Amino acid sequence: MQTLAFDGGPGPWVLLLPLIWAAVVIGVIAFVRRTAGRGRRGPRRFGGDDKSPIAVLGHRFATGEIDEDEYWRRLSVLKEEFSRAVKGGRA
Repeated sequence: MQTLAFDGGPGPWVLLLPLIWAAVVIGVIAFVRRTAGRGRRGPRRFGGDDKSPIAVLGHRFATGEIDEDEYWRRLSVLKEEFSRAVKGGRA
């Protein structure tokens, strides 16, 4: 197989050329999808809605505005209210 030899042939690096181009194309597509998606939906947020009452309660507990007992008491009330709203069809 003289075509892949170094003496006059293209060399074995020619086999990697399609893989390099595929990586470049995939990288460009991923970059465009991430940046274009943020323009429509805003930055990605993990952990759900930051404005939900449970998230606000967790933030208040994390910053020290309320103590642990108050946190658990209010959380149980919120969970009870949310479960009642879902069962009653008011979601």
